[in-house]
Amino acid sequence: MSTLLTVREAAERLGVAYSTLKQWIYDGSIRTTKTRGGHHRVAASEVDRVLIQQSKPPATAPVKRPNPGVLVALSGRNQLRGIVEEVRGDGLLAQVRLRIGDQYLTAVITRDAVNELKLKRGDEALAIIKSTEVMIGRSS
Repeated sequence: MSTLLTVREAAERLGVAYSTLKQWIYDGSIRTTKTRGGHHRVAASEVDRVLIQQSKPPATAPVKRPNPGVLVALSGRNQLRGIVEEVRGDGLLAQVRLRIGDQYLTAVITRDAVNELKLKRGDEALAIIKSTEVMIGRSS
């Protein structure tokens, strides 16, 4: 089950004003659940749907062809698709935090990579995990 957010929390995640999100709710652009008291709640998965939809180019936009030498496919199997929650850069490195469902993944990559990928909050992104070691911990 997806986490339910207040309209204000959902507006913050979407990067829009509270009044804008309320208008989207009233015109049916956003699906909500109403509480017993009549308050709207927005599922986190609905916020993700809208963020992904906003990041896609309009259907009338010309199709961009990849530049020669640019990677367009990847063989890695451990891929997690998520929404960029935060990008913080300092010096040569940047920290990127992805929201994948109700969990977060944080990666440290070069600032040049962030600039090349044009990563910003709300973008859909893919985390590709390649590791020769996996550590597992357990709380006592």
